[in-house]
Amino acid sequence: MKFRTEITIAPWSEKIEYSDNIVCLGSCFASNIATKLKESKFSVADNPTGILFNPASIAKSLRLMTLQTPIAESDIFERNGRYVSFMFHSSLSGATPKEAISVMQEALSKGCKKIRRAKLIIVTLGSAYVWRDQRGEVVANCHQVGAKNFTTELLSLEQIVESLEEIVNLTTAKILFTVSPVRHLNDGLEGNSLSKALLRVAIDKVMHKYPERVGYFPSYEIVMDDLRDYRFYDADMLHPSAQAVEYIAEKFFLVALSERAKQQRSEVLEIVQARHHRPLNPTSEAYKNFCRQQLDAIAELKEVDFSEEKSYFEQMLQINL
Repeated sequence: MKFRTEITIAPWSEKIEYSDNIVCLGSCFASNIATKLKESKFSVADNPTGILFNPASIAKSLRLMTLQTPIAESDIFERNGRYVSFMFHSSLSGATPKEAISVMQEALSKGCKKIRRAKLIIVTLGSAYVWRDQRGEVVANCHQVGAKNFTTELLSLEQIVESLEEIVNLTTAKILFTVSPVRHLNDGLEGNSLSKALLRVAIDKVMHKYPERVGYFPSYEIVMDDLRDYRFYDADMLHPSAQAVEYIAEKFFLVALSERAKQQRSEVLEIVQARHHRPLNPTSEAYKNFCRQQLDAIAELKEVDFSEEKSYFEQMLQINL
């Protein structure tokens, strides 16, 4: 007897290794996936220009990074004592317009380097709705400027496909699209459903046009059709719970990693856990041996950045001398 429908995800033909560089772009759920990758010590860049919800903003952000587009002072404005831009997250700001532009250009430069080195770019689409400013430009972040200063628009299927194709063509990396399971209720339940449906259909069209470079991971379907229960949501009833994110991440690792990377990940997580272990007697010979064992294990995993863990265990050995 079955009480739920678990999604079967086909294994990928090209697997992820620890030597690969990954970039996550898009909604807050993209950051959730980036966090899980970082916890397993993969080399991942998380939204260089900040969280992005709609496909038009994601395409524009990628265009700014790959083309290294100069930021004009006309794109900067003052908000609550900081100079910000509708194209960037509020964390990328400055006390003066010059400082803000410098911070934003640096973010674009770093993002460009990450994009060029990436083997895989994970793009999480949150909504097909966009906000346009008084110039008619799609904004990535409204910075809590009053809604009266914007118009809301539901992108057409053709507009979404155009944005997704631009994302594909701006880089040579593999693109993995996913639809965020976060519910956007500002547009109502009907609007959220329509938005997600448009995103899914657009992704399918682009997948069929670029079958060698574009894939899809069913984050949205895992929450809607597999977990399918409010206990897998946070208290706001909008965002997936930590348990749901962990479940989705494990599904991702199962189909995305090579067998070698899966084994390495198991070893990586053991070292990370050992780093946070609190010994009863840190000056004992047993703990010294424990630290040496961790350093030996770190030396075997040359593809993984264990600089923090290595420094910690070496420091503990020095304390114990």
